[in-house]
Amino acid sequence: MNPLFKVKGLIALLGAVAAWAATPEWPEWRGPGGQGHAASKAQPPTRWSETEGVVWKASIPGRGWSSPVIDGQQIWLSTAHEIAAKAEDVKRRLGANTADQPLVLLQKVDLHALCVDRNTGKILRDIRLFSEQEPQWVHELNSYASPTPVLESGRAFFHFGTFGTACLDTRSGKVLWTNTSLHIMHENGPGSSPILWKDRLIFHLDGSDRQSIVALDTATGRLAWQTPRSGELADNPQLKKSYATPAIVKVGGHDQIISQGADWLYGYDPASGRELWKVRYGQLGFSLSSRAVFGGGTMYLSTGFMKPEIHAIQLDAQPQPVHRWKYSKGAPTMPSLLLVGEELYFVSDSGGFFTCLDARTGAEQFRERLGGNHNASPLCAGGRIYLPSREGSVMVIEPGRQFYPVATNTVAGKIMATPAAVGRSIFIRTDHSLYRIESANR
Repeated sequence: MNPLFKVKGLIALLGAVAAWAATPEWPEWRGPGGQGHAASKAQPPTRWSETEGVVWKASIPGRGWSSPVIDGQQIWLSTAHEIAAKAEDVKRRLGANTADQPLVLLQKVDLHALCVDRNTGKILRDIRLFSEQEPQWVHELNSYASPTPVLESGRAFFHFGTFGTACLDTRSGKVLWTNTSLHIMHENGPGSSPILWKDRLIFHLDGSDRQSIVALDTATGRLAWQTPRSGELADNPQLKKSYATPAIVKVGGHDQIISQGADWLYGYDPASGRELWKVRYGQLGFSLSSRAVFGGGTMYLSTGFMKPEIHAIQLDAQPQPVHRWKYSKGAPTMPSLLLVGEELYFVSDSGGFFTCLDARTGAEQFRERLGGNHNASPLCAGGRIYLPSREGSVMVIEPGRQFYPVATNTVAGKIMATPAAVGRSIFIRTDHSLYRIESANR
């Protein structure tokens, strides 16, 4: 064989290995680092419609609000195939007074992992991971497949709360392990997405009955540690639950898990699960869903339902974190916050009040009523803010201390999942479809 061919073959092989070993481009909920920021090279479009700028639109079977995660040519997401419960079963399981309860109750649910081709939108793999007879109900604004999977090179981790956790080989589609040993009563369905730290898959299990934070061994799926919440909670079980997603933050030069439980913010050692500290919100805080953001040694969070507030908590204060400021108007319960430079942005669930605060002081810079309802979280990509609504629109906004809208774009269906932005594309999941949208001109 010509030595030149051998060299070219070796280069091609090394290139393929390097591609598989590379860090996934959009590995978890809210992108690299989980803060709602796309990579600096991302340049998604600012204008599109159902008929303009759509590279492809893929029909997604089942129902689920998990966001797409992306590694090379693979897009992964979860979905749930539902068989509705009969009327007599609903009455038996929920009681007589069920008419006004906004709940989804099933006879059976099958939980699947989907792999979609990034170039074509074709579904490459549809893998059933779990099947549950008479599963717990979920709230109508939630789904059985709301937690977003997390990727590392060659592996995808799918978490469905009390219904189970699984690890897949992304090259072969083989299920490497499952864990169905951890159970709680969610009340409104699973919501907390998992995160990765070294060889640990970490997630919250904060139900109305039991509350803890958990780490599984990524190689085997076995329990590495589980730490019960230690903070005193309200007597009402409905006020004990949380659906927040943890984060890894360096505090004092060491990695810590920052974890939003009901009524309390916790810090844990990710290696052992040992509780390092806890700080009370100072008010009722439960059913937290939005993900906290971090900057300048400070974290910013929403305290959840009933009377949500935005809190700024200095993490590197001694001997433990302290509150810096709080803000009470239009705080979200489901959409996450977005920190861009020294400005903190957020949108209310109902009415679409979009607010900008000075992140250092909490001073209001502007508050605009956009209308609509919001579940998905805002995204910063290409120097602009993308704000999706439940009605299927995405408003594009220039960041800054004055409100400056660029465009409003609409697709068919509801947007419940947070979009992803990679390269020149934005990937939007609606209640029935997944879009890849791209434009030559931003």
